[in-house]
Amino acid sequence: MDTNSKIYVAGHTGLVGSAIMKALMRHGYKNIVTRTHAELDLQDARATDAFFEKERPEYVILAAARAGGIQESITYPTEFLLENLTIQNNVIWSAHKNKVKKFLFIASSCMYPRECPQPMKEEYLLTGPLEPTNEGYAIAKIAGVKLCEYISAQFGEHFISCIPCNIYGEGDYFDTLRGHVIGSLIVRMHAAKIDGAKSVSVWGTGNARREFLFDEDLAEAVIHLLERYDSAEPVNVGSGTDISIKELAELVKKIIGYEGEIIFDTSKPDGMPQKLLDVTKIESRGWKHAIALEDGLIRSYSSYQMKPRAA
Repeated sequence: MDTNSKIYVAGHTGLVGSAIMKALMRHGYKNIVTRTHAELDLQDARATDAFFEKERPEYVILAAARAGGIQESITYPTEFLLENLTIQNNVIWSAHKNKVKKFLFIASSCMYPRECPQPMKEEYLLTGPLEPTNEGYAIAKIAGVKLCEYISAQFGEHFISCIPCNIYGEGDYFDTLRGHVIGSLIVRMHAAKIDGAKSVSVWGTGNARREFLFDEDLAEAVIHLLERYDSAEPVNVGSGTDISIKELAELVKKIIGYEGEIIFDTSKPDGMPQKLLDVTKIESRGWKHAIALEDGLIRSYSSYQMKPRAA
């Protein structure tokens, strides 16, 4: 892959896709192709085929997905499964038919079994039942990884997958319903600080442990894999360290300067007890995360403060 290679980033306006766009430009890649959802509906197989036939990208990064926090996953499991399957199938198959040089599918650590041994190694996929709260999303992502593996094996093509941990960053969904845990915490604690609220409620017991990676770090890993990794076997991408939700909430509280109380709503689910990736494979190939969690949270909060909000 050289700096003039034609690269299609599907989902370039989202949290992950926008970070990948910035990273590609930092690395000097000039020939990047994008389409907004309004310009190209990836759930439309004919439109997706027509796009690939016209543009003929050499490299494809699939960051487009129906994503959201635990509340959305519980409420809309059908959409999370069906929409993601449709997007993946259309983009992956069109890329195959148009003979791209390399395809990278961005999966998710929620694919691992609920009671998975920690840290989670790539070979632990499909060894036990999934976490019910995001099962639809997880099944779709598993299907995407397996389709890439099958195409690689059957046709001798380079269709690779990475499995990131929980991603956050400056392009996050800062939304209490659609947002992931960090984006949601930032919104609610900032509002509580402004309003002088005495407490902020957080889902679950606070004991669940999660691993977080700044979006810029994931983007660097994606480029690293595109340039240096050809195996069909998926590869974990993470920081290799985790933190409890209680500790995370306290850290966000400190950064925002909120002085009220954090109350954990134990009537709400924790999700998986722990999600920590074994990142031995990618670190042995020369990549390691660069941005510490507190530094990333400070940058995320600064980004949120600069975003326009409705009056």
